[in-house]
Amino acid sequence: MILPLVTALLAGYLLGSLPFGVWVARAHGVDIFKVGSGNPGATNVKRSVGKKAGNLVFLLDFLKGVVATLWPALPVVGFGDAELAERMAVAGMVGAIVGHSYSCLIGFRGGKGVATSIGGLLALSWPVALLGVAVWVVVFYATRYVSLASILLAASLPVSSWLLHQTLFLTLFFCILGVFIILRHRSNIQRLLAGTESKFAKKKPDAEAGR
Repeated sequence: MILPLVTALLAGYLLGSLPFGVWVARAHGVDIFKVGSGNPGATNVKRSVGKKAGNLVFLLDFLKGVVATLWPALPVVGFGDAELAERMAVAGMVGAIVGHSYSCLIGFRGGKGVATSIGGLLALSWPVALLGVAVWVVVFYATRYVSLASILLAASLPVSSWLLHQTLFLTLFFCILGVFIILRHRSNIQRLLAGTESKFAKKKPDAEAGR
C-alpha cells in the first residue's frame, strides 16, 4: 500500500511544481516575482499582466489539481480497491498542492494553492467543492477581497464535509487542507487586520482606454 501512495504523492508533486504563473507572465515579458505581490499565482498574474493571462493561469493550476487527484481512480491503474484509490487520490492532491506552493523548478517558491486545491476538491468530492466555491463567490463579491474569500473557502471545507456525511478520513483531510490554505495566507490576514489588504477592483473604462 505504501508504494502506490508514494507514487501518487510524487507524481502529484511533479505535476503541481509546473510554474504556469511564471511561464505565462514571462511569455508577456513580465517577471512575476518582481511585480505586484511577487506571488506567481493566478491573482497576481491577473493584476500584473492582464485578465486573460490570469484566467489562463487559474485554469492551468486548477487542472493540475484535477489530474493529480483523478488519475488514481482510472481503470487502467488497476488496483481495484476503492479505499486505496481514495487514499491515492488524496496523496496525489496533497502532492500537487505542495508542488504548487513549493515548486522545485523555481527555488521552492510558489502560489498559495487555492486554484489547485479547488481542482483537486472537485475531483475528490464535488459537493464539498461546489459549496466551497459558493462561499468564495459570495464573500468575494461582497467584499472584493480575494484573500478573504479564499480563507473562508478553506474554513468551509471541513464543515461542508461533515454536513454532507463524508468519510472521517476525508473530513480530517479537509481540516488539514483548510489549515494549510489559511496558513499560506498569513500575510494577507495581517494586512486584512491592519486594513491594508488590496481589493480586487475592476479597472475604470477611462483607464483602459488611455492605455
